Amino acid sequence: MMDANDILIRPLLTEKMTNLQERYNQYAFEVHRAANKIEIKKAVEERFGVKVTKVRTMIVRGKKRRMGRFEGKRAAWKKAIVTLQEGDVIDFVTGVS
Repeated sequence: MMDANDILIRPLLTEKMTNLQERYNQYAFEVHRAANKIEIKKAVEERFGVKVTKVRTMIVRGKKRRMGRFEGKRAAWKKAIVTLQEGDVIDFVTGVS
């Protein structure tokens, strides 16, 4: 089993996710490809001290990219959208000055 720091790679802070945070108390993370919903739930609860009620996951396919005549592909990655119990909040910007 992986450590919480290995499972949660980074939070996704976009305009769409900010809207979901305000409306439905949902947060998104880029997670390790091999992590399952149970491991993601335990990692978020352990790292942030909150109660998770639901976890949704999806694989985001890599896009094709060109640089001149050379063509490549971005890597595919896994996204998890985590719903927290009412009243719980994750503050990503604490301590930023």
